[in-house]
Amino acid sequence: MRKIAILLIIISIMFLGCGKKQTVNENVTEVLFWQAMGGPLGDALSELVNKFNETHPNIHVTSVNMGNYTALSQKLMASIQTGNQPDVAQAYEAWIANMMEGDVIVPIEDFIKNDPDFTKEKMDDIFPVFINSNTMNGKLVSFPFNKSVRVQYYNKDILFKNDMDPNLPPKTWEDFRYYCKKLTKDTNGDGKIDQYGTTVKISAWQFENLLLQAGGQIMNEENTKPLFNSKEGIQALEYFTNILNKDKSGYLSPGYEGQKDFTAQRVAFYEDSSVSMAFMLRTGINFNMGISAIPVKETKKNIISGTNVVIFKNEKNRQKEKAAWEFVKWFTDTEQTARWSELTYYMPVRKSAMNVEALQQRIASNPEIASVYDQLNYATFEPQISEWFETRKYMEEHVIEKVIREIISPQEALDNAAKMIEKKIAKRK
Repeated sequence: MRKIAILLIIISIMFLGCGKKQTVNENVTEVLFWQAMGGPLGDALSELVNKFNETHPNIHVTSVNMGNYTALSQKLMASIQTGNQPDVAQAYEAWIANMMEGDVIVPIEDFIKNDPDFTKEKMDDIFPVFINSNTMNGKLVSFPFNKSVRVQYYNKDILFKNDMDPNLPPKTWEDFRYYCKKLTKDTNGDGKIDQYGTTVKISAWQFENLLLQAGGQIMNEENTKPLFNSKEGIQALEYFTNILNKDKSGYLSPGYEGQKDFTAQRVAFYEDSSVSMAFMLRTGINFNMGISAIPVKETKKNIISGTNVVIFKNEKNRQKEKAAWEFVKWFTDTEQTARWSELTYYMPVRKSAMNVEALQQRIASNPEIASVYDQLNYATFEPQISEWFETRKYMEEHVIEKVIREIISPQEALDNAAKMIEKKIAKRK
């Protein structure tokens, strides 16, 4: 009997312990966050998510990596169809437009209106381009998350060895072509070029930037008519086509090969996302590297890239929506957005982040990098329509690559792309 009594006491204690644990769990709102951040970006995100969870005992964010953006898009669409979507997720503008039509997300504007802590000063602190790119039909529907700009990476040692100021990288298209021609050479005298000025990978993003810099436009303001098949569009294509085919001071490199060649000091200049820096630093750089804004022509206009975050509706549990907003608000506040930029080289969401010591020290140690952040003051964004998201791939495969390989003329290639997107837009109407 005594053994039975002891057993009953133990069971009672276990039952009470479980009950206490269950109560704690009920007071914690679980937030499921779907993302596609890998490598050093994923490590940085984990650090910030863990910090949020530590400082918000009543909310727990579970961050789930989907591998890449294609997988994330597919899984989001499938989850929406079955009503099993996460609480918050990364999303491109084109995806968000479809989500708005499906009425499955809560516009961020709704949270801000009911949040006394999110003041007008806090809203004004966000770079305008991020507000504009997340506004659809006059309403702020999503929030900036991981936003990047294109930058110019360059080898200061190569410039110095060729009597060029290592602290004065090229700032215009003309200067860039001059530098590339001068820095393309046979350094060991074996009759073969072993150092090129630059390397180019086929990129719709680069074309977009060049188009805007030449004074052109991607679409009209209503996003109903393509405008890229213009003289400015031709200039954009001819710019890097001349570098590759006429000057022969650069070459095509697929995927990450150009980045590898740059870190191996086979090229003097390499243009890519600001986030490429995080990956290059991880693999190691054994030379003096510079990072600056991309060269310009008529304007400094440039296209930001990267995703935003959306909060999904949860009519059965509104608390999850509010908890998701607390996470988004916290992640994009000054201290966190500065830390995110410090670790990943994504652009900070807020102007005040530029006053944080870590970013101040970064600029002090490499003054040219200030021009990278300055690009945010001239930045714009891609057309917020699904048709452009589809057209980007066509531009790379059937416009840029075919023009570079001299299979088709710039005008014909751009006209073909314009006809394609016009047909897609007409079907939507």
